[in-house]
Amino acid sequence: MTRVLAFDVNETLLDLTALDPAFEALFGNPAFRAQWFTQMLQLSFTGGITGSYVDFTTAQRAALHMIAQREGSSLNDEQVDATVALMSSLPPHPEVPAALGRLAATPLHLVALTNSVQDVAEQQLRNAGIRDLFDRVMSADTVRRLKPAPEPYLAVATAFDVHPGDVRLIAAHSWDVTGALHAGCKAAFLQRSGAVLSPIGPQPDIVAGNLEELADLIIERDCR
Repeated sequence: MTRVLAFDVNETLLDLTALDPAFEALFGNPAFRAQWFTQMLQLSFTGGITGSYVDFTTAQRAALHMIAQREGSSLNDEQVDATVALMSSLPPHPEVPAALGRLAATPLHLVALTNSVQDVAEQQLRNAGIRDLFDRVMSADTVRRLKPAPEPYLAVATAFDVHPGDVRLIAAHSWDVTGALHAGCKAAFLQRSGAVLSPIGPQPDIVAGNLEELADLIIERDCR
């Protein structure tokens, strides 16, 4: 029985394409935004695998320097600070507020579960105008183990005093879905543009192209 919906934040709820103008200004091409995000994830995941924890903000800063070095340039602290700060003011995807509002009206608890550090996560959701739709905002940084490690998902179950199987993760990242399923949670995959599921391992029982469609399926399946 699903009792808690745990939402990933970056890309799942918030639109990172809003950063494209900043990356075009820095590197002459907005496509570097996607490279930066991938590099940032790699640094974070490497920290987790090697036992040398790296928080998301530190990884974001380091990834910017790495992209610049790869392109034969450099960034000063002001440029890095300004770019990373933009993560706190991302807009939601167009359908997100209404879809979250529908889900918040059900008996299910809504929690934002993000790898962003706690203060950034709170700012992101407030600035996007959707903070009040969540019962709680939880950062994987508080357990010093980033998703897809099991600890963040299990922390949600503990916080709401439910079994992991009563938690459903909603994410636009295959690695996040895989992490939740391996932790014993349910999952729903939000198939944003360019996002595909891994064919390896357990698969989510809900897949949808946008949050409105996904909300319909969750209400049908989890609110009966």
